[in-house]
Amino acid sequence: MRNKAVIASALTIFLCANALAAGGGGGLSASSQSSEYRNAIKAVKKQDYTSAIELLQQSLDKNPNNANAWNYMGYSLRNLQRYDEALAAYEKAIKIKPKHKGAIEYLGELYLQIDQLEKAKAQLQRLDDVCFLSCKEYRQLKKKIQQYEAG
Repeated sequence: MRNKAVIASALTIFLCANALAAGGGGGLSASSQSSEYRNAIKAVKKQDYTSAIELLQQSLDKNPNNANAWNYMGYSLRNLQRYDEALAAYEKAIKIKPKHKGAIEYLGELYLQIDQLEKAKAQLQRLDDVCFLSCKEYRQLKKKIQQYEAG
């Protein structure tokens, strides 16, 4: 009985850590993030992608290993249809944090936007490998692939 409790506790800790990691990527706490990064996130939420890119670049100049900033950079660039630059940004995010679920999902969405369905499906498979059981990034990319295939 004690072993079951230990296993249950370990699983709970793992799931909580995995949930936190899904949104994370740069390893930065909110208090250690630059003001440029925080303002960039606000700009992204307002869909002001041009301002977000400028602020993210300033943030990345200070901390080039912030996978979340690279992910948001890719997202902003993709929304401005700057696909080659977005691809490079997502790849940097994934190089820094290979299991960055958000960057993998968004990379899959980028591939759909540039009509590379097989590459999008490869990102879905990658998410399937990264996610424990299931995750929202996997479900969202799967739905977008299904919509793409339906025409």
